Amino acid sequence: MSSQWNSGIHDRKLKEEICEIGRRVYNKGFAAANDGNISIRVGENEVLCSPTMICKGFMNPEDICAVDLDGNQIAGTRKRTSEILLHLAIMKERPDVKAVVHCHPPHATAFAVAREPIPQCVLPEVEVFMGEVPLAPYETPGGQKFADTVLPFLKGGTNTIILTGHGTVSFGKSLEDAYWKTEILDAYCKILLLSKQLGRINYFTENETRELLDLKQKLGFDDPRFHVEDCDLCGNSAFREGYTEGLPQQKAFEPAPSYPGYLQKPSTQPAAAPAGGNSDQLIKAITDQVMTALGQ
Repeated sequence: MSSQWNSGIHDRKLKEEICEIGRRVYNKGFAAANDGNISIRVGENEVLCSPTMICKGFMNPEDICAVDLDGNQIAGTRKRTSEILLHLAIMKERPDVKAVVHCHPPHATAFAVAREPIPQCVLPEVEVFMGEVPLAPYETPGGQKFADTVLPFLKGGTNTIILTGHGTVSFGKSLEDAYWKTEILDAYCKILLLSKQLGRINYFTENETRELLDLKQKLGFDDPRFHVEDCDLCGNSAFREGYTEGLPQQKAFEPAPSYPGYLQKPSTQPAAAPAGGNSDQLIKAITDQVMTALGQ
């Protein structure tokens, strides 16, 4: 067994880690009763996961079961959750993903129920550690059709998806990494809702957003905006091709400003002088544009 997978489906330490993440999810109020499920990939074709019909705050290592990447149960006395198919769809599409946490954090799930897109360009930590959060379309949970709803939104850099009318799923290189994304998202959604009560949210300027994305790239984090040429800087448009039923529209919040994408020339850069021209020609050209805009 390759060292990257630890010791496989019999690794008690990893089972204990699933139980610990389950306790955090439960104690945070992210999963009531039997809600939610947790998984970690432990082999080329093996995944440890929480079983069905169990409270995530009361699991023991003996409760944890294992499946292959096709969803067949290969170990454990308890039955695997039907929603493991969602986890496996993510792992198969994204080999870099080793762990997945699905639950119902209340503030983020409020956005899922309202079908309200998550505003970007508002909080530094969200821009750096999360980036754009797409809304996967609704499908009855538990089957392969439900699992497949996230596939159009798994471009490089995505680490959290809101499941419309259902909850959230976050994923990463470890269980803690995946869980932290859930905490960040729910805290952010809580801040957004409180800000709404105060009256409004304020968006970063184009330059401020670019500086945050520069920092993100410097720290080694990925983001869909680093790859998609025509997406705007903070408008949830990197995933527009995935929205076959129409791009979600912000209703509770004012839409973010429309800035050129990260891979495009910033709109704040001064215009280039006409070829072969001088500063007088540039000033005249700008003056003519201003007078035209003023209708004079």
